[in-house]
Parts: sequence; structure tokens; C-alpha cells
Amino acid sequence: MAKQPQVVLLIESSRGYGRGLLRGIAEYIRAHGPWSVYLQRHDLYDAVPPWLRKWRGDGIIARIENEKTARAIRDLGVPAIDLRGRLLDPAMPSILTDDEAGAGMAAQHLTKRGFQHFAYCGSVGTPYSDARSVVFERVITAAGFSCRIYQPSRPFHTGQGERMEVPGLVYEKNLVGWIRTLPKPIGVMACNDERGQQVINACRDLGIAVPDEIAVVGVDNDDVVCDLCDPPLSSVVPNTRKIGFEAAALLEQMIAGKDPPDTPIYIQPLGIVTRRSTDVLAIDDQDIAEAIRFIREHACDGITVEDVVDRLPLSHSALERQFSKLLGRTPKAEIIRVQLERVKQLLAESDLTLKQISVKAGFRHPEYMSAIFKEKVGHTPGHYRQQAQQRKVNGHALR
Repeated sequence: MAKQPQVVLLIESSRGYGRGLLRGIAEYIRAHGPWSVYLQRHDLYDAVPPWLRKWRGDGIIARIENEKTARAIRDLGVPAIDLRGRLLDPAMPSILTDDEAGAGMAAQHLTKRGFQHFAYCGSVGTPYSDARSVVFERVITAAGFSCRIYQPSRPFHTGQGERMEVPGLVYEKNLVGWIRTLPKPIGVMACNDERGQQVINACRDLGIAVPDEIAVVGVDNDDVVCDLCDPPLSSVVPNTRKIGFEAAALLEQMIAGKDPPDTPIYIQPLGIVTRRSTDVLAIDDQDIAEAIRFIREHACDGITVEDVVDRLPLSHSALERQFSKLLGRTPKAEIIRVQLERVKQLLAESDLTLKQISVKAGFRHPEYMSAIFKEKVGHTPGHYRQQAQQRKVNGHALR
């Protein structure tokens, strides 16, 4: 019987990114294992576990945050793969998210929504954040716009920038002041979901409407963080499962004696999950912007077009005409669109019955909801739920 590889995983389970990597590694082991895996509860900034110095095994997959951790791993003399990318060591290959592709996706996501102003909010001093900032600004500039980059009130020394991204830290006062000075409406890319949450919190405290005045997109698609934001945060989805799977495959080859690749391997993100933080079109017409905001907030309360008219200094015909001119659809169609987005969310994320979903989405009858859903979406609600559940299993659930 062949000897099982003994492998240490130093990957944080406290973040969605790390959990995705672990799922990918687990998928490889199920298909090609078995392995004997040493996995300790771990956070990104934790010190090297003391037991590692005496460990004798075959290989390591780690998210290496500093030179001390890298040195401890090198001292073991076993094949190792880095999934963080802070220390590019030719003897320790890395497999990473393609930050250029992800920042480009975020820029295109915001430009397609009609914004004329853009900004990037990062954790200044962290390599991945600075790299995303460069690409985002380049794409925005190439599209003919300018991009405002957040800068702290005083520069960080090495290591301080890393602590800025820790979720336990609330956004600093300087960030609030920066957001207050931004032109509105504006599309903002945050370096990750935690930073995106801080931007949204700051907007709430300043009384700035998200996404109408500031639309925010993050990175990593950590479901817990994104869904706790109010409104929920849109986010770039890294293909962490593929990164983990490929890392496990490469480690097994290195254990067998294959030389590591000379350059980092980059894996493209899957796309962007659109949530309400960017569910907007940048519109200068204040009356229509108010109509869109009212529809988005109350469509699932069963409102009618007349309810929208009552909120505005416009006649029914003027609203219809201007709304169709700017959005290419009628107010009624927009109400139904928002309702159906809510139906999609509930089908994908809950076990509610169609009757319960119809009530929550503002439809009076589940039969009508099902008919309009099939007409607009192209599938029955039941078929859509089945597909959504399958995508979730496969890790490709993009909304």
C-alpha cells in the first residue's frame, strides 16, 4: 500500500477566501487522495504554531504573511506552496488570484452603470490592495475618466497597512472625511469585502445613499460579510476552489520530485455577484432617481405606479415618458424587475414555498408570480431553484 502524503495546511478558516481554498484542497483529496492532513484553526496573522518546528512530513500549503513564517517553512526542507503572494520565493511556488483581471471586472461593472466619477478605497500599504488600486485606476483612466484614490491622513509603516484590513477595526475618521468630499454619484471599488463594509458603514453615518449616491463593489465575495452589509455588498468572486485544487495537485507533483514552476500561477476570478450596493444606474434626473429609489425599497410591498407618482412632482404620463427615456423600460416593468430579483434570491437562498415567496416579493397570487417569472426569466421557479442549488454546490453561484 502506497504511503499517504502527510501535509500541513496553514490557511485561515476565518475568512471566506481561506475557506474556499480549503474546499478546493478537499475536493482534490477526495478525487486523488487519501492524504493525512494537519489542519489547525488558524487566522491569517497568527504566528507559526510551535509544533511545526518538530513536524516531519511531506509538504505544506500555506498563506504566508511574513518572512518569519516563510523561514520556518523553509527550515523544514519539504515542498511548500504559498497562496498569499507577499513573498515571491522561486523555491516556493505560488498560486494566486489574478488581481488585474478582478480589478478590471470591478471597473467595467461600475462603468456599465453609467457613472462619470470613480474612486478606489484600499488598505494602503498592503501589496494586494495597492496592486488592485493600480489596475483599477488604469482601466478607469483608459475609459476616459479620472479616479480618486483614498490616502490615509498619515503614511503607514511596514505592517501597519495589514492591520487596517482586520474586520475588528472600525473605519477611521479620515475615511469618513474622504467619502464626504467625493463627487456624487460615484462608483467605488474597495480592496476587499471588509473595506467595502467600512465604506458602506461610513456612508450610512453620513446620510449618503448607497447605491444611489455611492455604489460600492468589494472583492472576495465573503457571503457572511457581504450579506451583513446594508445594503448587501456586490463583490468580485475569486476562484478559490480552483486555486486550492491546483495547489494540491502541484504539491503532490512536487512531493513526487517534479520541479516547481519558476513564476506564480494566476487564476482568473469567476465574475461579480451583483447585490444591492451596485444595483443602480447613475442618473442626473433627481425625480427619476427618487422614483428608482422608491421602487427598489418598496416594490416588494406591492406598490403600484400610482404610488410612485404620488411621491413625485410629475404626472403619470411625464413619469412614464422620462422613465422610459432614461432606463429603456416603464415604471411598471421596473417594479416587476425588482420583485423578480427578490424571487430569485429567495429561491436560491431559502426553502420557502412559492406561496411564501410570492407574499415576500409583493405578488398577490403565487400563480401570477410563477407565470410572470417564466415569461421574464425563461424558467419556472422550480427549475431556477434547482439550477441555483447546483451552482452553489459547484461554487459558481453568480447572481
